[in-house]
Amino acid sequence: MLVHTALGRAEQVARHWAAAGCPVVIHVDRNVDRATFTAFRKALSDLPDVRFSARHRCEWGTWGIVAASQSASELMLAEFPDVRHVYLSSGSCLPLRPVQELIDYLADRPRTDFIESATTADVPWTVGGLDEERFTLSFPFSWKKQRALFDIWVNLQRKLGLKRKMPNGIVPHMGSQWWCLTRQTLSAILEDPDRDLYDRFFRQVWIPDESYFQSLSRLYSTNIESRSLTLSKFDFQGKPHIFYDDHLQLLRRSDCFVARKIWPHADRLYEAFLTDPAGTMKGAEPNPGKIDRIFAKAVERRTRGRPGLYMQSRFPHEGWENGVTSGQYSVFEGFSDLFEDFDRWLAKVTGARVHGHLFAPERVEYADGQTVMNGALSDSALHRDYNPQAFLTSLIWNSRGERQCFQFGPGDVQDIDWLFAQDPNAQVSVISGAWAVPLFKSNRNFAELRKEAALLQKIEAEHLNVLRSPYAKARIRIWTMAEFIENPMEPLQTIIDEIGNRSRSRLTEAPKMADLAGFGQFLQNLKNQGMHPYLMGDFAVERGLSKGDRPKRKPYLVR
Repeated sequence: MLVHTALGRAEQVARHWAAAGCPVVIHVDRNVDRATFTAFRKALSDLPDVRFSARHRCEWGTWGIVAASQSASELMLAEFPDVRHVYLSSGSCLPLRPVQELIDYLADRPRTDFIESATTADVPWTVGGLDEERFTLSFPFSWKKQRALFDIWVNLQRKLGLKRKMPNGIVPHMGSQWWCLTRQTLSAILEDPDRDLYDRFFRQVWIPDESYFQSLSRLYSTNIESRSLTLSKFDFQGKPHIFYDDHLQLLRRSDCFVARKIWPHADRLYEAFLTDPAGTMKGAEPNPGKIDRIFAKAVERRTRGRPGLYMQSRFPHEGWENGVTSGQYSVFEGFSDLFEDFDRWLAKVTGARVHGHLFAPERVEYADGQTVMNGALSDSALHRDYNPQAFLTSLIWNSRGERQCFQFGPGDVQDIDWLFAQDPNAQVSVISGAWAVPLFKSNRNFAELRKEAALLQKIEAEHLNVLRSPYAKARIRIWTMAEFIENPMEPLQTIIDEIGNRSRSRLTEAPKMADLAGFGQFLQNLKNQGMHPYLMGDFAVERGLSKGDRPKRKPYLVR
């Protein structure tokens, strides 16, 4: 057992092994102070088959862990001549099945070495970019305590083309450090005439505890099963998963003999597996793959999360989201300008929650004049504009199960347009140029109207370029105002059917359209003043409507 912390739990596990008749050799990290080590050793002094090996300073990724394993193994082989298999474990390991089952399992396989051992070309789990280089380069500096020197030395070796050769041409192998080797294989490794040569080489290898025994066992073993009998799982960053009390049933399903890493305060786990024989597993072949699906789901949830829900670890990184938003919603542009009381009509027909202009400059125009929405989202434009993307995604997330619809136009805050343009959940319907209707009906100075119309047209033109971008993924429909008013029922029916027609029947009545008498002349006046209002389409001056004899055209459609 390699022990460096939670010595109370290590004592409990050591007694469990010893009670089943297994001799135990314990290595305590030299970083543990002498008083703590002495007390730990004294606590186990009543067990005749427990020994303590010479202590080494152990640090992740360095030679000390291999040296500790060597010292403990040498003592085990010297002190206990009847030992047939040596099982390497840590102080955070926990036996999951009766120890006698492990003894019988190994007795049926007296010549089998259980050690994960794969060539560097076949290892898919390394994290950090160092596969073959951990053997061809040297690593005299600690990755954790001397990171700057570590990186400088690695880069210098790469630049100078320095490479080390494997001693005696051995093939490097890698795998879990938690092995179970036969006496013959382990003694052959420790008594090899070239051991000093191998030790000097692997002393400069990065993370040698994952390659020393894994490589040398290939020289001597007659039967290797390339797997560990210890259940150990790692996350996408290469860090080990820690098992807590609520993992009890998960560990039982694995049928493994031993698991790590166990949280020291997981009282329920230690009680279930060390003191309750009826609660342990029996008889099945170890199969950690049975719970791989659970870990795969955990990794996906951690790295991708729920669609439309942003968590701290992913939020600053663009493109890390698992779906832009959590549900479908609709954006209407120009409809509330062209139709009177459009919001109320849409809500009645679809049953959806229909807001006004959520991104209006003055305030957020929630449905029914509300000032606060689900999730404590206020109608403050200041709060909304601090992060418009987060505002919209939060609104959709907090109102899951209810379709949200809102108005948008060139007079609104435009920082949000790329978000819903790239969102597959968005349905965007645009009547281009309809923003001119409120200007037409206003009683303002025409010079001011012309200036504002030019600005709004420029903003909408840029917005339409976003919607027509090849990167847009929303369901987008764009009509010019002239096209739309020729036959409004057909596009309205299509839009309503996509949202969900409450009555599931054909529309018989459209919302009341604004009186456009004289609108064509208004557009002509804008032209006469030097502006070219082209987004509205072609309106006849004499009637204020689009030309009735123009053939009907299908809307511009973007998937």
